[in-house]
Amino acid sequence: MAASPAAGSLVFFLQPLFIHGISAGAHLILALAVAGRFLFRHLTLSKDREAVGGDARGGGVVGGFRCYGAAVCTTWALAASEVLLAAFSWYEPADDAGAPGRWPRDTVAAEQVDAAARAVAWLLLAAYLQFDFGRKRHQERRFPAPLRLWWALFTLLSVVAAGVHAAACLDGLPVPVRSWALDAVSVIAAAVLLSAGFLGRRDGGRGGHASDQEPLLTGAHAAADDSNSSGAAADKPSLFAGAGFLSVLTFSWMAPLLAVGHTKTLDFDDVPGLESDDSVAGVLPQFTANLEALTGDGDSSGQEVVTTFKLTKALLRTVWWHVAVTAFYALVYNVATYVGPYLIDSLVQYLNGDERYANQGPLLVLAFIVAKVFECLSQRHWFFRLQQTGIRARSALVAVVYQKSLKLSSQSRRSRTNGEMINIVSVDADRVGIFAWFMHDLWLVPLQVGMAMFILYSTLGLASLAALGATVAIMLANVPPGKLQEKFQEKLMDSKDVRMKATSEILQNMRILKLQGWEMKFLSKIIELRKTEANWLKKYLYTSAMVTFVFWGTPTFVAVITFGACMLMGIPLESGKVLSALATFRVLQEPIYVLPDTMAMTIKTKVSLDRIASFLCLEELPNDAVQRLPSGSSDFAININNGCFSWEASPEVPTLKDLNIKVRPGMRVAVCGTVGSGKSSLLSCILGEIPKLSGEVQISGTTAYVTQSAWIQSGKIQENILFGKEMNKEEYDRVLESCSLKKDLEILPFGDQTVIGERGINLSGGQKQRIQIARALYQDADIYLFDDPFSAVDAHTGSHLFKECLLGDLASKTVVYVTHQIEFLPAADLIIVMKDGKIAQAGKYDEILGSGEEFMELVGAHKDALTTLDAIDTVNQGNVSSSCSGTASPKLSRSLSSAEKKDKSNEDEGNAPGGQLVQEEEREKGSVGFSVYWNYLILAYRGALVPFVLLAQILFQALQIASNYWMAWAAPVSKDVAPPVSMWTLLYVYVALALGSSLCILIRALFLATAAYKTATMLFNKMHMSIFRAPMSFFDSTPSGRILNRASTDQSEVDTNIADQMGSVAFSIIQLVGIIVVMSQVAWQVFVVFIPVFAACVWYQRYYIDTARELQRLMGVCKAPIIQHFAESITGSTTIRSFGKENQFVETNSHLMDAYSQPRFYNTGAREWLCFRLEALSSLIFAFSLVFLINLPTGLIDPGIAGLAITYGLNLNTLLVWTVWSLCNLENKIISVERILQYISIPEEPPLFMSGDKLAHNWPSNGEIHLYNLHVKYAPQLPFVLKDLTVTFPGGMKTGIVGRTGSGKSTLIQALFRIVDPSIGQILIDGINICTIGLHDLRSRLSIIPQEPTMFEGTVRSNLDPLGEYTDNQIWEALDCCQLGDEIRKKALKLDSPVIENGENWSVGQRQLVCLGRVILKRSKILVLDEATASLDTATDNLIQKTLRQQFSETTVITIAHRITSVLDSDMVLLLDNGMAVEHDTPTKLLEDKSSLFSKLVSEYTMRSMHT
Repeated sequence: MAASPAAGSLVFFLQPLFIHGISAGAHLILALAVAGRFLFRHLTLSKDREAVGGDARGGGVVGGFRCYGAAVCTTWALAASEVLLAAFSWYEPADDAGAPGRWPRDTVAAEQVDAAARAVAWLLLAAYLQFDFGRKRHQERRFPAPLRLWWALFTLLSVVAAGVHAAACLDGLPVPVRSWALDAVSVIAAAVLLSAGFLGRRDGGRGGHASDQEPLLTGAHAAADDSNSSGAAADKPSLFAGAGFLSVLTFSWMAPLLAVGHTKTLDFDDVPGLESDDSVAGVLPQFTANLEALTGDGDSSGQEVVTTFKLTKALLRTVWWHVAVTAFYALVYNVATYVGPYLIDSLVQYLNGDERYANQGPLLVLAFIVAKVFECLSQRHWFFRLQQTGIRARSALVAVVYQKSLKLSSQSRRSRTNGEMINIVSVDADRVGIFAWFMHDLWLVPLQVGMAMFILYSTLGLASLAALGATVAIMLANVPPGKLQEKFQEKLMDSKDVRMKATSEILQNMRILKLQGWEMKFLSKIIELRKTEANWLKKYLYTSAMVTFVFWGTPTFVAVITFGACMLMGIPLESGKVLSALATFRVLQEPIYVLPDTMAMTIKTKVSLDRIASFLCLEELPNDAVQRLPSGSSDFAININNGCFSWEASPEVPTLKDLNIKVRPGMRVAVCGTVGSGKSSLLSCILGEIPKLSGEVQISGTTAYVTQSAWIQSGKIQENILFGKEMNKEEYDRVLESCSLKKDLEILPFGDQTVIGERGINLSGGQKQRIQIARALYQDADIYLFDDPFSAVDAHTGSHLFKECLLGDLASKTVVYVTHQIEFLPAADLIIVMKDGKIAQAGKYDEILGSGEEFMELVGAHKDALTTLDAIDTVNQGNVSSSCSGTASPKLSRSLSSAEKKDKSNEDEGNAPGGQLVQEEEREKGSVGFSVYWNYLILAYRGALVPFVLLAQILFQALQIASNYWMAWAAPVSKDVAPPVSMWTLLYVYVALALGSSLCILIRALFLATAAYKTATMLFNKMHMSIFRAPMSFFDSTPSGRILNRASTDQSEVDTNIADQMGSVAFSIIQLVGIIVVMSQVAWQVFVVFIPVFAACVWYQRYYIDTARELQRLMGVCKAPIIQHFAESITGSTTIRSFGKENQFVETNSHLMDAYSQPRFYNTGAREWLCFRLEALSSLIFAFSLVFLINLPTGLIDPGIAGLAITYGLNLNTLLVWTVWSLCNLENKIISVERILQYISIPEEPPLFMSGDKLAHNWPSNGEIHLYNLHVKYAPQLPFVLKDLTVTFPGGMKTGIVGRTGSGKSTLIQALFRIVDPSIGQILIDGINICTIGLHDLRSRLSIIPQEPTMFEGTVRSNLDPLGEYTDNQIWEALDCCQLGDEIRKKALKLDSPVIENGENWSVGQRQLVCLGRVILKRSKILVLDEATASLDTATDNLIQKTLRQQFSETTVITIAHRITSVLDSDMVLLLDNGMAVEHDTPTKLLEDKSSLFSKLVSEYTMRSMHT
């Protein structure tokens, strides 16, 4: 028997003796483990019997354990079967063992030992499940992990044993009936137990899980929020969690969702919920616990050191079960794929009539079909679980990065720009999630190569070594290109970061760019950055093309080397062996095709993990910077002892020094000082935001903080005020009243339900500040910190806020307020005067008034400003004395209110119901239009490369088939048959065909890379041109997250994926046609099955795509809010921390992540549902062909050609699935192109320049502005903001525009600059209608200092003169005029001193002065000051007003101001109320009329100031 050639072909590792030996060993280990477990339980039970009994009784209430019954019954049934079979194997006489037609003696002995070990092991295991695990199953969430792993191993052993017995049978060894019976019982039981291992879990849904995890959550807020979120998620149960065994096996659990998606367009509400373990609440606690366990105590500073290795290890520990299960599936799949190539030689010999294989045809066909079934099932579940792993990994990473971003220190924040941080969430975390696909390829490739070598050795002998050498040589040759790819990928990501950072900054400041006419200059900056990025992209694409070429050519190259070695070694090439080798090379193609992707993806993922790890290592705000004490636990509210603080890392230049402050509870502390003296930094040190060099800071109680630049979240006004706190209607209304918000909400179309645009874009500066103050008041904190919020509101509102909020609502609270308004100082219990980072003076108003020059300087400047009012004060003495603030304000409010009411009625008549400014993100519905594909294809070179790419692929396929056909026809079927051509001719022709096919692949790869690069570049340029030319209304109603999403994620898809995806669809269709042509050569009858099966496949694909497409779009729509929320949180992190709302924001981020994971998870399920059905159908075609072939009479067809058809047929199911999958994937990916094309077609602003008559170079020479019947609204669905405005601003005169917050002052300026075009009416400047000239013609001739001062990243020079139009001397002159010259001369780099993102290394006042410098440089005939000195102290304000009077004496100046003194020396005053001109005259005339609203405003201001 040993001499039999058949037996020799079975290597030792796959002989029954070895398999039974392994099985016996494994079962003995199991028996010992279970017995040890019982013994251990017996020893410890007496000690804690009562406790266990109590636990069991208590646990019984929780609910059942799914699949427990099935597992126990199956285990007992299997144990009984094993006992019977063991008895039978020992009872059967062994005397004739080893005789012809029986097992060899050693195999019989191994089988008997195996049977006995199995019987004992399964009896013990059944007893454990019934009596040990059964008692405490209510406390367990799942079956124990070792048990589940054992069931997986047992499944593998059972399948392999059945396969070995089948192989032994084919090789002529008789297999006893009991072995077949054992195989049948084992495989069925293994399938049931493995399913129970997957699906078995304690019932009780999310609630139980949340409570399991609760101790891991930090803080009471988190626990409360978690319970809320579980409740919310329970409203949408998971389809997957409750599915039965067959439903999970065939993915039928997806049917309800697919049925809904087929009948209607899916909305987010239609998408079911996630299983608890897939949500952030399920995965994050495990991940953070694993990461903390690995990072330990960190470095010497106590900072956790997260390395890439530790991060990867923590991720693997978190998803280890999925990693283990997918590894098992991958193993089964790979073993199953090699069954076909192994059996092809046998099938060809059977078809040739070989005696050895007589009557084995049906068994061969059965082996082929069973292998196909296992291949199909294992691959589908492998892929599904991989993607589930990816979803979990992404959720965990985004959640951890988000939590980290809320803790970053100021140094860390400045080291990373918003764009870089957004990229970590949008690109890097995504990439790690996608890497799950490639996770196992790193160990599967060696395994696949090993199995291929085994098959080649069994058919071609030593020539297989040549194949191994060729494969290894090619893999090694790919290391240098792989390293190049890594380098290019890294550079590509770095340059993308820089571009995204610049884009993010530009989008935030688009309004100022439009006002200044600079947008095209900044667009050219983005295009330049993209050129650098595109340079790396081109290198990356061409390197990828070369790698692709090498790998596509590899199978042919290996075949040539192997067959050449056979010729040299004299190994005969028979068609059966050749086809087996070719089939093996085809299967080997998969790891070889996948390897370049795996290498590239591993490289990309490592880069991404490096970036995430380095981000997680950034320095956090120290917990000990501020000692927080409970409210009322000490005699002070704020205490700073010997405080020394610095924003910079070096202690040589402290920002604040020698601070000693003690504030008692209930005190009001005012902080004042000139621009840049350290006022805002003082508040930052109280909050612990500024690095502490020495000293100590203590605060007693909770804090609320109002920033100088308002931070408003996009969302409803009400949500902004509540800020996560429960609604208390009475308290809420009181806060609205105190903050003067009631009237504003009446005017807004949806009241407090109005959705605010990004960064509060559809609110005025004053409204944003008042919402901020309302947010702080509603939180009811102990300590309030106000950073000069009164400067952004008008005088009347400022006075009201101060009186109602600070003196009224917060009378019993501790309040620290920074202010430039001297009139607010006397009310303070303590005034702190800051100068150069030190406390220059401190005390009550009267105490410090005469004790130092710093305070006198500020008060003196204020008094100078009031001298203008002296005469008025004398004239109106009676008026002032008779009206205190208590009577003047109501009159003013009443008159304003009546105008509002009157107008409200007009508005209601004149307007359709108003719509929200920020609309929900648009998404296309239905199938992606053909025009999207067509536009993409013809973009590069008008589509000229497409036919060449397709032709190259068709030629490649034709030459591949021809070469295989040639080998099958020219090689003899057996040794006895004479070959039709000589062996050398056979090889030469094969090599020639192989070279031709390789050349075609090279051409295809290069053309595809060229087309991809060109198309990506054109789409980028067109989209950015379209965005930069879009009207301001587009930016007002579009959160920047949406635009950034297209510029980063969608552009990345276009850069590196979509061309490959299109190529993949075309190439797989061409290959599919090739396979069908080859199979029909042998059996044209295959068309009888193929046509209906193909029709069914197409129907399934159409049925599936309705749901999948909408799920993919929902993923796109659900991703933008994550990025936007992340960007907003980074910007407002100080505010979030000051209110102690970190947990609330982390919870919101988790909700957004889960909302994104839902469509993603079900998209995955839908895809596997489709692929499972397609594979089943394609396996039907293959089975039909096989059955047809073995039933044909011998000799009717050439066995070699029949073998070739089977060789190709083996790939049919994979290829059919790949074709449909590529098609669906393309339709999902092409949505990125669709989204970019949406933005390419945004309506653009009017032309920048008019081509017709040129404007006079000195226009406007006079500067007269005439508004005629002006009506303005921000969007068609919104109400009018300006109504029926007819006013003339005389040339060369100064006009002040006043009015309460929200009256339309800023809108008028926007209309003047054509940011908003008039709906009705005209604006004429020097007689020319501004709507008839180009935007840049207009904007370049006007100057503005905007309400919110803006600086861009770069240098002082680039901020003052972005277009490079002025000399250094002119720039210095302008800096001296705006009082910044000395400050900048102190800096080492002078004009090249750096400005960081958003100018955050300059104070708000200094930024305002830079804006003033810009207009001094420009010297236009018309200058607009939009509350330009709001952020400045009175002294600096006076200097600026003086500068403006000197520099712009001949200019038309329009001033919007909240300080009455800023407009009192104007030639004319325009008072706006609710968008209408109420008064327009000289200040003197208006003041003479005591009933005028302006007169009342001035009286109020005078009275308030005189009060000081």
